[in-house]
Amino acid sequence: MAPIPNRLRSLDAFRGLTIAGMILVNNPGSWDHVYAPLRHAAWHGWTPTDLIFPFFLFIVGVVMPFSFAQRHASPAPVIALYGHILKRSLILFGLGLFLNGFPSYQLNTIRIPGVLQRIAVVYAGAAVVTLHTRPSGQLGVASFLLLGYWGLMALVPVPGHGAGILTPEGNLAAYIDHAVLPGHTYKSTWDPEGILSTLPAIATTLSGVWVGQFIRAQPPTGARTGALLLLGGIAIALGLGWHQWFPINKNLWTSSYVVFTSGAAIFCLAVCYGLIEVCGWRRWAQPAIVYGMHALAIFVLSGLVARITMLMQVEDLPLKAWLYEHVFAALAGPINGSLAFAVANVLVWLGVAFWLYQRRVFIKL
Repeated sequence: MAPIPNRLRSLDAFRGLTIAGMILVNNPGSWDHVYAPLRHAAWHGWTPTDLIFPFFLFIVGVVMPFSFAQRHASPAPVIALYGHILKRSLILFGLGLFLNGFPSYQLNTIRIPGVLQRIAVVYAGAAVVTLHTRPSGQLGVASFLLLGYWGLMALVPVPGHGAGILTPEGNLAAYIDHAVLPGHTYKSTWDPEGILSTLPAIATTLSGVWVGQFIRAQPPTGARTGALLLLGGIAIALGLGWHQWFPINKNLWTSSYVVFTSGAAIFCLAVCYGLIEVCGWRRWAQPAIVYGMHALAIFVLSGLVARITMLMQVEDLPLKAWLYEHVFAALAGPINGSLAFAVANVLVWLGVAFWLYQRRVFIKL
């Protein structure tokens, strides 16, 4: 029987594809010229872009059983593991604030929530649950979070709007964001990574934890791949069914969105798992694997560089706008040039990842 791998190359590949997708959708040449699949859904519903962030939170969960098992095997006391969790969460949250405020840091208006901040809080919450429960308990906590969030959004009245209102301004999550973080949210009255919607996001990561434990329990086989494909398909169907009562909505991180996107993540991971771990076909995935081994560092660096290119001036234009207009749009037209600019970003950061990989430099966040 083949040994259970300590590091899943299929997971690295899936994480790399996810980060590449995140860089692609975050860096168009012009936000006025973006193909519809590369935009978020305006409100209810979903596009391929709406899968990317929950995929990453799911991956954070899949990694936990492998990471925690290695740390439990070391002679260090359990308190050291909690110290690691706290330290990592604070670093991620701090980096998120750093990017949100760069370069001026107006403390009275800085956005406090964000992508990295949500990763930090969700990682900490899911880690504590994982350390203190069995898989059945984790499933119970995730179900409680999803059903509880649905109940809160459907039954708790919002002043001036009532209960069960899921408009951008009338929902409970927006009300809490505006009450607790006035002036510190992405929109004037709410945030897509806000306070209340972080609860179901923890369930997204717990779904990854459950899958990670399932994968770690036995060596890779075609049967386990098939089980993952089936589980992913069932979750997708359940999420689409729940959509009829609690719409799929990335901004609200609705419970149906969690189930649907977790199912899609399981399905995609199963494909990578089957091809790489079971069939042994790895060469095609090497670029994605390299990307995935530097995922968070590349995400932070790409966000920082994108902000710097908006500050640098060339011929009275920000460097980004100048490159888009004089190179990409000039060669390929407005919308294809905008896409080409985003693809160029993906390739540049892939080059950075390969450079780090070849030098055995791994920046862990």
